[in-house]
Amino acid sequence: MNPRRKKRLVIVSSVLIGLGAVAGLVLYALSQNIDLYYTPTEIVQGKKDSGLKPNLGQRIRVGGMVVAGSVKRDPNSLKVSFELVDVGPKITVQYDGLLPDLFREGQGIVTNGVLVAGTLLEASEVLAKHDENYMPKEIADSLGKDYKKAVEQKAAGN
Repeated sequence: MNPRRKKRLVIVSSVLIGLGAVAGLVLYALSQNIDLYYTPTEIVQGKKDSGLKPNLGQRIRVGGMVVAGSVKRDPNSLKVSFELVDVGPKITVQYDGLLPDLFREGQGIVTNGVLVAGTLLEASEVLAKHDENYMPKEIADSLGKDYKKAVEQKAAGN
């Protein structure tokens, strides 16, 4: 083999190995955040397919409906706590900050935060839907077709 071709082969091989190593490291680093979204039921009971539950201290995203009558505001600060529900158990969310203008009881929201207890999430961000007809796909899928009826029955029953 020609020394010039041999040098090119070594350079191309080195670049490909380097790119493969970088891609592997990136995928490994992102593997903790790939399955970030949970519903309140999945936090308590685990995912349907794997039974996987989030660990305490893990940053997660949770979506559900705000339970009517569950919003409690601290009169001396911006702290607020409320309950989220889908079709199963409820979880409590604590947030210290300004809530979105469209936040209200009985509405679908998505919140980012850290799981500090089995059913307690300390939120760092709360996202509300942008109009009365919109519901995030993940929430609508997890709640099913009769999500409004299920949430009303859950709120009335507890």
